[in-house]
Amino acid sequence: MNWIALLAALSGAIAVGAGAFGAHGASGQAAEWLKTGAHYQLIHAVVALVAWRMEVRGPAWLFIGGGAIFAGTLYLMALGAPRWLGAVTPIGGVLLIAGWLWLAWSAARTV
Repeated sequence: MNWIALLAALSGAIAVGAGAFGAHGASGQAAEWLKTGAHYQLIHAVVALVAWRMEVRGPAWLFIGGGAIFAGTLYLMALGAPRWLGAVTPIGGVLLIAGWLWLAWSAARTV
Protein backbone atom coordinates (compact mmCIF):
# COMPACT_ATOMS: atom_id res chain seq x y z
CA MET A 1 0.00 0.00 0.00
CA ASN A 2 1.25 3.48 -0.83
CA TRP A 3 0.83 5.17 2.55
CA ILE A 4 1.81 8.61 1.30
CA ALA A 5 -0.82 8.52 -1.46
CA LEU A 6 -3.46 7.35 1.03
CA LEU A 7 -2.55 9.93 3.66
CA ALA A 8 -2.21 12.73 1.10
CA ALA A 9 -5.65 11.92 -0.33
CA LEU A 10 -7.22 11.88 3.14
CA SER A 11 -5.36 15.07 4.02
CA GLY A 12 -6.73 16.76 0.90
CA ALA A 13 -10.27 15.66 1.71
CA ILE A 14 -9.99 16.92 5.29
CA ALA A 15 -8.58 20.23 4.05
CA VAL A 16 -11.45 20.77 1.62
CA GLY A 17 -13.99 19.96 4.33
CA ALA A 18 -12.31 22.26 6.86
CA GLY A 19 -12.04 25.06 4.32
CA ALA A 20 -15.70 24.73 3.39
CA PHE A 21 -16.71 24.77 7.04
CA GLY A 22 -14.52 27.82 7.60
CA ALA A 23 -16.13 29.61 4.67
CA HIS A 24 -19.74 28.63 5.34
CA GLY A 25 -20.25 27.30 8.85
CA ALA A 26 -17.95 29.20 11.17
CA SER A 27 -17.29 32.82 11.95
CA GLY A 28 -14.69 35.04 13.51
CA GLN A 29 -11.39 33.57 14.65
CA ALA A 30 -12.63 29.99 14.17
CA ALA A 31 -13.29 30.66 10.48
CA GLU A 32 -9.80 32.12 10.05
CA TRP A 33 -8.16 29.14 11.76
CA LEU A 34 -10.11 26.72 9.55
CA LYS A 35 -9.24 28.60 6.37
CA THR A 36 -5.55 28.89 7.27
CA GLY A 37 -5.28 25.24 8.25
CA ALA A 38 -7.08 24.13 5.09
CA HIS A 39 -4.85 26.25 2.88
CA TYR A 40 -1.62 24.86 4.31
CA GLN A 41 -2.88 21.28 4.55
CA LEU A 42 -4.12 21.18 0.97
CA ILE A 43 -0.90 22.60 -0.47
CA HIS A 44 1.21 20.13 1.48
CA ALA A 45 -0.97 17.15 0.58
CA VAL A 46 -0.26 17.90 -3.08
CA VAL A 47 3.45 18.56 -2.60
CA ALA A 48 3.76 15.32 -0.60
CA LEU A 49 2.52 13.44 -3.67
CA VAL A 50 4.93 15.34 -5.89
CA ALA A 51 7.88 14.63 -3.58
CA TRP A 52 6.94 10.95 -3.39
CA ARG A 53 6.70 10.77 -7.17
CA MET A 54 10.15 12.37 -7.36
CA GLU A 55 11.27 9.54 -5.07
CA VAL A 56 12.23 11.98 -2.34
CA ARG A 57 10.59 10.14 0.55
CA GLY A 58 11.70 12.11 3.62
CA PRO A 59 10.18 15.44 2.63
CA ALA A 60 6.93 13.71 1.70
CA TRP A 61 6.61 12.40 5.26
CA LEU A 62 7.48 15.82 6.69
CA PHE A 63 4.78 17.44 4.54
CA ILE A 64 2.15 14.95 5.72
CA GLY A 65 3.17 15.08 9.38
CA GLY A 66 3.79 18.80 9.49
CA GLY A 67 0.51 19.52 7.72
CA ALA A 68 -1.38 17.31 10.17
CA ILE A 69 0.15 19.02 13.19
CA PHE A 70 -0.12 22.56 11.80
CA ALA A 71 -3.67 22.27 10.48
CA GLY A 72 -4.87 19.83 13.14
CA THR A 73 -4.11 22.17 16.01
CA LEU A 74 -5.86 25.03 14.22
CA TYR A 75 -8.90 22.85 13.51
CA LEU A 76 -9.08 21.70 17.12
CA MET A 77 -8.93 25.27 18.41
CA ALA A 78 -11.62 26.29 15.92
CA LEU A 79 -13.80 23.53 17.36
CA GLY A 80 -13.29 24.73 20.92
CA ALA A 81 -10.11 23.05 22.13
CA PRO A 82 -7.91 25.06 24.50
CA ARG A 83 -5.91 27.87 22.94
CA TRP A 84 -2.64 26.53 24.39
CA LEU A 85 -2.67 24.20 21.37
CA GLY A 86 -1.60 27.27 19.44
CA ALA A 87 1.83 26.74 21.00
CA VAL A 88 2.02 23.36 19.21
CA THR A 89 1.07 24.75 15.79
CA PRO A 90 4.58 26.10 15.01
CA ILE A 91 6.00 22.58 15.40
CA GLY A 92 4.01 21.63 12.33
CA GLY A 93 5.26 24.75 10.57
CA VAL A 94 8.87 23.86 11.33
CA LEU A 95 8.32 20.37 9.89
CA LEU A 96 6.85 21.92 6.74
CA ILE A 97 9.82 24.26 6.37
CA ALA A 98 12.19 21.34 6.95
CA GLY A 99 10.39 19.40 4.21
CA TRP A 100 10.84 22.26 1.76
CA LEU A 101 14.51 22.67 2.62
CA TRP A 102 15.12 18.93 2.30
CA LEU A 103 13.34 18.93 -1.06
CA ALA A 104 15.46 21.88 -2.21
CA TRP A 105 18.65 20.15 -1.05
CA SER A 106 17.63 16.97 -2.88
CA ALA A 107 16.91 18.93 -6.05
CA ALA A 108 20.21 20.80 -5.81
CA ARG A 109 22.12 17.52 -5.58
CA THR A 110 20.71 16.42 -8.95
CA VAL A 111 21.64 19.63 -10.81
